[in-house]
Amino acid sequence: MQHDLIAQARTWLAEDPDPETRAELAALVEAGDTQELAARFAGTLQFGTAGLRGELGAGPMRMNRSVAIRAAAGLAAYLKARGEEGGLVVIGYDARYKSADFARDTAAVMTGAGLRAAVLPRPLPTPVLAYAIRHLGAVAGVEVTASHNPPRDNGYKVYLGDGSQIVPPADGEIAAAIAAVGPLADVVRPEDGWQTLGEEVLEAYLARTDAVLAAGSPRTARTVYTAMHGVGTSVLTAAFARAGFPEPVLVAEQAEPDPAFPTVAFPNPEEPGAMDLAFATARRAAPDLIIANDPDADRCAVAVPDTAAEGGWRMLRGDEVGALLAAHLVERGASGVFAESIVSSSLLGRIAEKAGLGYEETLTGFKWIARVDGLRYGYEEALGYCVDPEGVRDKDGITAALLVAELASVLKEQGRTLLDLLDDLALAHGLHATDQLSVRVEDLSVIADAMARLREQPPTALAGLAVTSAEDLSQGTDRLPPTDGLRYHLEGARVIVRPSGTEPKLKCYLEVVVPVADAAGLPAARARGAELLAGIKRDLASAAGI
Repeated sequence: MQHDLIAQARTWLAEDPDPETRAELAALVEAGDTQELAARFAGTLQFGTAGLRGELGAGPMRMNRSVAIRAAAGLAAYLKARGEEGGLVVIGYDARYKSADFARDTAAVMTGAGLRAAVLPRPLPTPVLAYAIRHLGAVAGVEVTASHNPPRDNGYKVYLGDGSQIVPPADGEIAAAIAAVGPLADVVRPEDGWQTLGEEVLEAYLARTDAVLAAGSPRTARTVYTAMHGVGTSVLTAAFARAGFPEPVLVAEQAEPDPAFPTVAFPNPEEPGAMDLAFATARRAAPDLIIANDPDADRCAVAVPDTAAEGGWRMLRGDEVGALLAAHLVERGASGVFAESIVSSSLLGRIAEKAGLGYEETLTGFKWIARVDGLRYGYEEALGYCVDPEGVRDKDGITAALLVAELASVLKEQGRTLLDLLDDLALAHGLHATDQLSVRVEDLSVIADAMARLREQPPTALAGLAVTSAEDLSQGTDRLPPTDGLRYHLEGARVIVRPSGTEPKLKCYLEVVVPVADAAGLPAARARGAELLAGIKRDLASAAGI
């Protein structure tokens, strides 16, 4: 066993083009650290519908230049097999450790394989890359990012020429092509020959952002903004300036890209503590709302003044922002289809139905939402919003921020707030309260065990509400392809349980719907919703053994 590990490590070492990971692996070999080597060589990072994502380091179970080169070579082989020889591949990257290296390696591999490669001019938001693919007529795009993962992670996200992320069977075919890549020495990687794009591609994206706003709409909302140490600041402030909004007050400590993410444990606006500096800035600046992007700026978080909340500010849930944007688009006379993933609030369907609009439910992820025919607006509870599907067929934290600011401005002119509009929606459709039970694990078998336990002994009631139906989504439904998940319908509630596709987490999505007769009944409905959610969370954790 030890001999095999050392031999595997030496073979990898001989190929590794990166002095940093070579030194790291050589030290492990020298120290005879078989436990760590076993973790690094337990298999290979699996290429799936999220592409690749993992911790940086040496070895096939980590993100590194060798893994990125193999991924690029496999993607190039896949594209050529589909007759795309000579086609353009656009490559974007964020400001994480090694992102620029992985982007450069990808450009070299594509060029060596007979494709054309163009790299974005600097670290930019993921939606700029998604836009550039269609804008430039590319056959594929690659974004080097780990989105909101911890600092030591990086990733590799693949789009095809329609500008949306890959779905089956493309992911499996690309994975097979990656697995078929031989020695790295055989992967042709010239020193040059690709294009580095200028600022004109960003200018074209920014010109497109204006299209999400209504002509002549009010632009008065004042914002505090945080990029969460990511790449959003320059693009969002430029978009706001073009649109004529007041200049956002920046959370200074988090405004510039920093791969160490020094002020947050997890650079995700949803994580506890991540918004503390934004709240502190808002208490000084007294804006109308706080807007936060995640590090690659494809997600958008919103917080609003609320005297009832601790510290005077309340984070809106993704489902709340999703419903608010839908209501705003309806008010503006939108046509087309509204879509969301199965883990998002059923309120969107009720808003669409009342407005006479089409509505579709998809599997989790914008790779599915973006493919809905006739899509006008799509959202997912994890702070992702697609408000301009003709421009960006993916979630876009910049254009979503513009639309939120427009809505806040419209309401401000009426002497109202986002919270007032949420009350209106509760009165019109019932109070839709959502929450999540999310368990991060070190050992992935914990997730598999919990799923198996729920399949073998599905709960019959949660929080005193009877389970009226239980679906195993791995079998697929008449409207959804198979996915590893479980869905329970209860009397006035819904629960979905699934393993995360991007992190070592088991995620449980909870929703309760409480009828509300009039405005006076809202506080009691909220209390009842919170009580039911807490009970479902408690009972579900017990049923899953987590």
